[in-house]
Amino acid sequence: MSQRHFFIHCLILSVVTSTAIATEIYRSVDDKGRVTYSDQATRGAQQVQIAGSSNRQMQHVVRVYDGDTIVLENGKHVRLLGINTPEIESRHQVEEPGGVAAKQWLQAQLPSNSKIYLEFDQVRHDKYKRLLAYVYLPDGKHLNLALLENGLGAVSIIPPNGRYADELSRAQQHAEKKKLGIWAMPEYQSRPISQISSHTKGWQRFIGTPITLRKGKKYTRLIINDKTDIRIANANLHLFPELSSYLGKAVEVRGWVARNKDYYTILISHPSALISQ
Repeated sequence: MSQRHFFIHCLILSVVTSTAIATEIYRSVDDKGRVTYSDQATRGAQQVQIAGSSNRQMQHVVRVYDGDTIVLENGKHVRLLGINTPEIESRHQVEEPGGVAAKQWLQAQLPSNSKIYLEFDQVRHDKYKRLLAYVYLPDGKHLNLALLENGLGAVSIIPPNGRYADELSRAQQHAEKKKLGIWAMPEYQSRPISQISSHTKGWQRFIGTPITLRKGKKYTRLIINDKTDIRIANANLHLFPELSSYLGKAVEVRGWVARNKDYYTILISHPSALISQ
């Protein structure tokens, strides 16, 4: 859970609305590695330090659209920042393993008309006009983080929105270590990058060894072979170590595969998607 909770205006709102918001939050992990939060201290639970800030906005949720998207009472959709959960079935796409579980978990956290607090990063909207936010319950529980801690999705950092990149990555590492949720599913295990094909769909994990760099006007590419590369926008290179440090070493790349005829590329935006083995 993030250590940045209870923004000043939330406290003001709680007085105005006569709604009690917990001043102490406790994090506990059960024997299966599942993480829960409570405003009641239990044996073995650790208190989460809460700090103040002023950029939170109170809203009410009317519906959970899927595992990483909710609908507010004003009709606006909110896409949870820093996380991607598997897709649910719709007229545009087939269901991905784990998508229903993520949605059901989020629905359990957010019954209709639940009060939440939205915290924004540098960019507030995506290309679909959805709000982009970190979502908190009145007791301080950070839902973006909790989804990752329970293995219900994967980290997806899109700069410049990266305020909690380190915290989100640690939450994911916890779930990976415990093999929770998607990390235990065969569909999301890492595979040799030679297995990329035209049938590759959705978020994937591949292992390959970059052999050279190729820098262009907008992107720098880590070349795996004559048919595959990892692509990074030059505008995001400052977030990464020297790309030459990846050459000749096995790396795991996480993301979505794009195909142009018989050539494949995986666009990544943050070092959390490129892991040295």
